[in-house]
Amino acid sequence: MGQKLGMTQIFDQEQGTAIPVTVIELGPSTVTQIKTPNTDGYRAIQVGYHTVKEKKLTQPEKGHLKKANAPNLRHLKEYRVADTSEYELGQSLTVDLFSEGQLVDVRGTSIGRGFAGYQKRHKFSRGPKTHGSKNYRSPGSIGPGSTPGRTYPGTRMAGRMGSQTVTIRKLKVLRVDSERNLILVKGSIPGKSGGLLSITPSNLVGASAN
Repeated sequence: MGQKLGMTQIFDQEQGTAIPVTVIELGPSTVTQIKTPNTDGYRAIQVGYHTVKEKKLTQPEKGHLKKANAPNLRHLKEYRVADTSEYELGQSLTVDLFSEGQLVDVRGTSIGRGFAGYQKRHKFSRGPKTHGSKNYRSPGSIGPGSTPGRTYPGTRMAGRMGSQTVTIRKLKVLRVDSERNLILVKGSIPGKSGGLLSITPSNLVGASAN
């Protein structure tokens, strides 16, 4: 896990192009729990990220982290893995797990836009502004009249926009900075700067995050 720091660009001198990249501070994360078929019915590891003060955690959280000899971690996330023998409790996961040219899936929370109308939320076209029309940004008809006499569930209407979990798949890692725990990923990723992210390899079977 990591957090989004922002966007910048790097230059490809051979091609003479500017490449937009997102800077991600990745880890270090700590393995806080290992799940096996004998104990939990499936293989997975639980990873903790972002150290906080002890007073910010509940007693059950403190006890859970104490079993793994882990620091006070704010975020815990579980990842399915094909083999748990490669991991141990308290193990530190760093940016060195990734390499340049590798494809990754990045999951984050999109920017919240609040309560939005039809045009902004669903890209509807507006109504006419001539001949006395007053439905510039009105929805128009939202359902049949006498039959069935109700609005169908799932009708696209105004409502909360954004603040949803979004996954961008197969983004290319262009650079890895082990000293500062940074990776540069080509393109944009969901969320605002400082937002929590989950990064998994795209080409690794069984590396899905729950």
